[in-house]
Amino acid sequence: MTTHRTDPRRRAVLQGTLSAGLLGGLTACRRDAGQPQASDVAQLDQTRIAGTLHPTGSAGIAAALRRWPGVVCIAGGRYSMGGQTREPDALQLDMTTMNRLVWLDTAHRRVRVQAGMRWRELQALIDPHDLSVKVMQSYSNFSIGGSVSVNCHGRYIGNGALAGTVRALQLVTAAGETLELSRMQQPELFAAVIGGYGGLGVITEVELDLTDNEVIARKVEQVALADYPDWFQAQVLGRNDVVLHNADLIPPDFDRPLAISWRRSHAPLTDPLRLMPGQSSYPKQQNMIWAASELPGGDQLRDVYQTRQLLTQPRVIRRNLEASLDATALEPRTRRMSSYLLQEYFVPMSAFASFARAMARILREGEANALNISVRHAPADTTSLMRWAREDVFCFVLYHKQRNWNAAEQNTRRWTRQLIAAALAHGGCYYLPYRLHATLAQFRSAYPQAPRFAAIKRQVDPDNRFRNLLWDRYLPHG
Repeated sequence: MTTHRTDPRRRAVLQGTLSAGLLGGLTACRRDAGQPQASDVAQLDQTRIAGTLHPTGSAGIAAALRRWPGVVCIAGGRYSMGGQTREPDALQLDMTTMNRLVWLDTAHRRVRVQAGMRWRELQALIDPHDLSVKVMQSYSNFSIGGSVSVNCHGRYIGNGALAGTVRALQLVTAAGETLELSRMQQPELFAAVIGGYGGLGVITEVELDLTDNEVIARKVEQVALADYPDWFQAQVLGRNDVVLHNADLIPPDFDRPLAISWRRSHAPLTDPLRLMPGQSSYPKQQNMIWAASELPGGDQLRDVYQTRQLLTQPRVIRRNLEASLDATALEPRTRRMSSYLLQEYFVPMSAFASFARAMARILREGEANALNISVRHAPADTTSLMRWAREDVFCFVLYHKQRNWNAAEQNTRRWTRQLIAAALAHGGCYYLPYRLHATLAQFRSAYPQAPRFAAIKRQVDPDNRFRNLLWDRYLPHG
């Protein structure tokens, strides 16, 4: 647990800032009831912060930044797992109250929203118009601004990083200035903010491309590991009807990809739902994950009740139903003993089989409790500065379970560094929203754009006010 003492003078300024939000000086902000510590979905550690603001508009954020003299961190859904939303003694901006629609242009399939809106909230607004999000994560709980900050991706074939679908965004700087950014307006700053993890300012509005809410049908096949790249070229990239695709590598051998494709279809729907219901519970899915990760014979249970069902049960649905999946289905019932965590690695397409074998070996030797590796594809990202796809890549998303004690964390750090080294050796890199296990040398090798990002940060945030544990570790200010 990280503990820090807040400067009494800054605490007094903070109280004045919060009070001003109630008295009219910061009319777009309201006071939190009080939360001296902040964490994230993993709940493995906490950071003592100065306080939390829940802004409702850009003007309130700008006013707060002008009043508050200290450091600032930014939080949305808090699905990043390594302190990317936290900083000791910082004023944390909780963006989830900034969730309004700015405008929707159905004719041109574009939308502009406040950055704290979650994807599921946006889906509820666009589904009646038979529109769908073009790129997002596989689950709908994430905030849109947070997704832009990590430059997320999903399973959408032909569309890689979210950056490619962002038309424009609004940024509030450390000086309290509100900027409109796009590929035409300050393009270098626009590129740096996407995937910038809150290091350059506060994203307050996002303008996105949308697409049609098509009917899609699921097709599932098992493929030999060595055959998968050629199979993918022919059956996914070589077709024009595949909307979504991923391949699951299942423990303990991770050697027989379960290829899951969703193709455009005119077949009758097997499920009439348009969106997944909000606030649902998922005891069946949670029990299956627990059994697969804890019980002897868990792999066989998963094969019978999950893999075989995927292979044999047809499913035809609307795109928005699959896009509105709830991350609660992946959550443990309790995090007292264990946390479920993610990691991700990107390698060139030609390195698929070699890296997959290396990854499986490292996980077995490290005795990692790996539940699944989901393989996706992303074309080269030509928009963002801190890009993770400098060429077409396969994305290996590792879902694993870890005990909450320190020895388990140390063991995970050890095999994680081995996985990062393997990705780098195969000409790839790793993803930044997760636990901060990479060495500084590994970060610099994976993200050679970091010096340029640091130079831009010195221009727009010369006092290094926008901070978090990620940038403290890998991008020391100076």
